Amino acid sequence: MPRPRPAVRLLSSLALTAGLLVGPLGCDGDQGPPGAPGAPGGAGPEGPAGTPPGPVRLLDDKVGRWLPDNRTRLNTLLSTRGIASAAFNPRDRPVAVFDWDNTVVKNDMGDATLFWMLTHDQVLQPEGRDWARTSTHLTADARAALNRACDSLAAPGEPLPTSTQAPCADEIVSIYTGNKTRAGQAAWDQAVTLTMNTAYAWAAQLQAGHTPEALRGFARAAYAQNAFNPVGTTQTVGTTSGLAFHVKVYDEMVDLIETMQANGFDVWVLTASPQFVVDALSEQLVGIKPQRVVGIRTVADATGRVTARLQGCGTVADGADTLITYDQGKRCWINKAIFHLPAGQQQARAADETRRPVFAAGDSDTDLAFVQDATALKLAINRNRVQLMCNAYANAGGRWLVQPMFVGPRGQQASPYACTTALDAAGQPITDEAGQRFTQDYADSVFALP
Repeated sequence: MPRPRPAVRLLSSLALTAGLLVGPLGCDGDQGPPGAPGAPGGAGPEGPAGTPPGPVRLLDDKVGRWLPDNRTRLNTLLSTRGIASAAFNPRDRPVAVFDWDNTVVKNDMGDATLFWMLTHDQVLQPEGRDWARTSTHLTADARAALNRACDSLAAPGEPLPTSTQAPCADEIVSIYTGNKTRAGQAAWDQAVTLTMNTAYAWAAQLQAGHTPEALRGFARAAYAQNAFNPVGTTQTVGTTSGLAFHVKVYDEMVDLIETMQANGFDVWVLTASPQFVVDALSEQLVGIKPQRVVGIRTVADATGRVTARLQGCGTVADGADTLITYDQGKRCWINKAIFHLPAGQQQARAADETRRPVFAAGDSDTDLAFVQDATALKLAINRNRVQLMCNAYANAGGRWLVQPMFVGPRGQQASPYACTTALDAAGQPITDEAGQRFTQDYADSVFALP
């Protein structure tokens, strides 16, 4: 019987807004290593004891716009690492990790949910009207701008009326999207590091005061508003126009994820969007259970409501606000949440290749560390990001795949990527996965869909 196209998974806005996509709690529900008995998602497709695995399921050749060589190499991975392989071990299944925004879906669900919260009055006035409680990284100028725009509008803990009070909404949007106040002053003491993007973290921190299920409801409602708009649709929040108002799940990624799972892979999402934004949607859209989503995680209070304190990883303690699922922080969270390495080993690339993903997919320079760590195939969605594309075109070990975006692919980068001169977020020359500086710049050669 032919399989239905993955697009069948896309649910109606009525179902989403009615809250029918309630998934189990469990962002902390990782019980043991991938595939361990009793672990979430641990039961593989190998069948009852003693039953040989069924035939490998390959990517649907009627779905999507994979480049032919990429489709072939992905199918080879499925055949050689999945249940059809003699080496397949259902108790230690091969791990595949996908970035979410602009890798699995077009555009950004973290953005979409924050904009929905602002247009529906769901950002709460901080305790003591102290905006430093939402992020320790806000500058004095940013805190003063937020005080002027928002303080008189609501009591602490009450919703800010950002749907009708444009100055407050505008200030939040400006700081979040542009790292500056409306007056052009720097909003963050350090906007970006190798483990932190303060604006991304703030999207999660501004959810403080809500329960996880309330936040999941916000995400479902935001998805319902965005998912059926035409590509390129924009919205206005406050008086800020031109903000993305469209999210689309890539059919190709749905098919790839479902096919990997059918072949026994342990498939995860790793995202720099807030935890409850993505785990609200992952199972219904792409078949990944909430327990297999690792996003920006915040500390809950005694009532179960989220706070603005960030969960730590590695040697970074809870509340330190210096490491999230961003750039090299994504590696840390893979080591912590997926492979359960000791804290002292979580921030470095695992030396043991069996404690690393066999496959990883990303679209951004900030996905580079965890994509580099994959041992079999590394998929780069080409969005013209210098560090990622330099590594992809260098193609260490012949393990990289370059795929144009499935919707609205970027045009060819006009000049070669500046691999020999570009700097990373720490101001250091970018390097390949062996830690060596690049000796050549690479032309953009994979950018058109078939």
